[in-house]
Amino acid sequence: MKQLTQKEEEIMERYWQYGPMQIRELQTHYDEPQPHVNTLSTMVKILEDKGFLSHKALTARCFEYFARITRDDYRRGSLSAVVDKLFGHSYMSAVSALVKSEKISVEELKELIREVEKSS
Repeated sequence: MKQLTQKEEEIMERYWQYGPMQIRELQTHYDEPQPHVNTLSTMVKILEDKGFLSHKALTARCFEYFARITRDDYRRGSLSAVVDKLFGHSYMSAVSALVKSEKISVEELKELIREVEKSS
């Protein structure tokens, strides 16, 4: 899965939160100063090319864009890419690094294991 830049992720967050919308609607979901419509249009086109967004024509020159991938699918893909790249495809190494750097405690890890066992 391709990774998103920070600006691309900001746009995707809006599509995930608000659903399908036109570029001008997207613009309204930004605080002032809002990005220019042309800037958003360019970014949306890039997101379409990357496969994150698609569109349907409302009229000959008016399009509604929508997410082709869910937020959860993107998170899973991003996590997999990080684990593959930095930890040699080993989730065990990734979790071990979190514990060693004290980002997650052993007790939290045990709690996580109990939760996973309940849902299995």
